[in-house]
Amino acid sequence: MSSRITKTFSDNKKKLVTFITGGDPNFETSKKIIKTIAENGVDIIEIGMPFSDPMADGPTIQLSSSRAIKQGINLDHIFSICKDLRNTNSTIPVILMGYYNVVFHYGLKKFVSECQQNGVDGLIIVDLQPEEDPELLSVIKSTDLDLIRLITPTTDTARLKKILKNASGFLYYVTITGITGQGSANLDELKESITNIKNITKLPVVSGFGIKDREQFKQVCEISDGAVVGSSIVKIIESNINNEDKMITLVANFVKQLKEGIVE
Repeated sequence: MSSRITKTFSDNKKKLVTFITGGDPNFETSKKIIKTIAENGVDIIEIGMPFSDPMADGPTIQLSSSRAIKQGINLDHIFSICKDLRNTNSTIPVILMGYYNVVFHYGLKKFVSECQQNGVDGLIIVDLQPEEDPELLSVIKSTDLDLIRLITPTTDTARLKKILKNASGFLYYVTITGITGQGSANLDELKESITNIKNITKLPVVSGFGIKDREQFKQVCEISDGAVVGSSIVKIIESNINNEDKMITLVANFVKQLKEGIVE
């Protein structure tokens, strides 16, 4: 069976992928934000699973995780958010992104079962290396869940081939060394890296980290199969916590602007 993610990429158009932390700034508003994003042209939604020690996240995403944790958000809330989206949208792919500690603590079989029941399509487990993934793979191998792998500027060919062995859906190329929301990609280096990856795999390659606005998004999409924007959206949430209506309107407008920048 073809996954929702595979179907999304089948038209060969560039994809807008957005990230927000589930439960930020609170449970009910988070559901509204995700529905708004889905209604305004986003192709794939990444929902962050809040974690107290997010090693790859910059200050903006760290604060969003802290806000969600202070609201008592846990994985049960995240699955409820996914289920709520599926009540109105059955086509947009949903990816859960986070750290293995959260998944392992919840229980692998229970986690995968909840993913299936609540319309989750893929997983990005930031700190799970190929050498450490057999346990998770054994649970998801009979499902339609895609395990989306991170590739970095320092990933060499031998390592890439090892990572690709159990990768599916698409590859997430981290455009910069460091943490989210800090710095921007060198486009010449990005082009060289994506070309090298494309010579080895047929999986779509989506680039993320440091993509802040429409112009950067457009430039990255000229090279990659799509791009991820997260911190800029989370900053809109952070800056308008006391005005939900304004927050949702600004998020909707920002997403529309990004989508308009896609090169067909």
